Amino acid sequence: MTLTPKTLLRVSVAVALITILLKGWAGYLTNSMGLISDAMESCVNLASAMFALAMVTIAERPADEDHPYGHHKAEYFSSGFEGLLIVAAAVAILWVSVLRLLSPQPLEQLGWGLALSVISSGFNAALAFVLFRAARAHRSIALEADGRHLMTDVWTSVGVLVGIVAVHFSGWLWLDPLIAIGVALNIVREGFKLVWRSSQGLMDEALDAETLATVRATLDAFAANHAEGDRLRFDDMVTRGAGQRRFADLHMHVPGDWTLQRAANLRDELEQALMDAVPGLRVTIQLLPLTMEARATRLEDHHP
Repeated sequence: MTLTPKTLLRVSVAVALITILLKGWAGYLTNSMGLISDAMESCVNLASAMFALAMVTIAERPADEDHPYGHHKAEYFSSGFEGLLIVAAAVAILWVSVLRLLSPQPLEQLGWGLALSVISSGFNAALAFVLFRAARAHRSIALEADGRHLMTDVWTSVGVLVGIVAVHFSGWLWLDPLIAIGVALNIVREGFKLVWRSSQGLMDEALDAETLATVRATLDAFAANHAEGDRLRFDDMVTRGAGQRRFADLHMHVPGDWTLQRAANLRDELEQALMDAVPGLRVTIQLLPLTMEARATRLEDHHP
């Protein structure tokens, strides 16, 4: 059974608290700047999961008079907020890492510290795997963003562990803060990617190529399966995504001598076929005779 986004994000909050304790303890025992920076990123995980939970709760609200298309775009705020938090955490890590680089300090109790870090990374990796699967099932950018952040945390931990082992065997104390700086730069990259993805969603980005191909294939199959399908024409299709909801608007041209009832019945069949082919799709189809083009289209074509 697929867990709901809200349930998964509550789990993410709990896991974030556990990893903060484990990584914070590891950083305290070892005095490693790499592990301390790793723990700082886990604090971002906690704040992000809590904000994502709030936004998913809002996104689930039904459409109302003030929001006739629903509240699905709230998830994009979650992704953007998480990206900004990641960047802020990276700046903090860079600051303390540079200070430690200027004044290196020895590492302590590496055995316990590494063990605690590995355990916490295991929690994050397992949860990220579950979040990715749920994100595909629910088409949730909030779950996907949380999963990507957790995987960034996992790879960050791997890099830190490798660096600590290198410091232990080489004796180069400056290597620990240098690795922390590398961790911060990697976090910045992931943060900007999340902010960009969120901005594209808020600006009504078109649906992905795979979904568009499914829509076009459904239109072709619909025309092929009707006796007078060769007399139908579909054009001027525009699409956009809003969180878990998808929208498509297009024109369906039919023979001008058809009755309105006949054309409307065919349009209803097509709408149902498209919604069956693309889960979460809300489609609006404008009926036009074959000899007419929409005035809005002609105005756009001649817009300076």
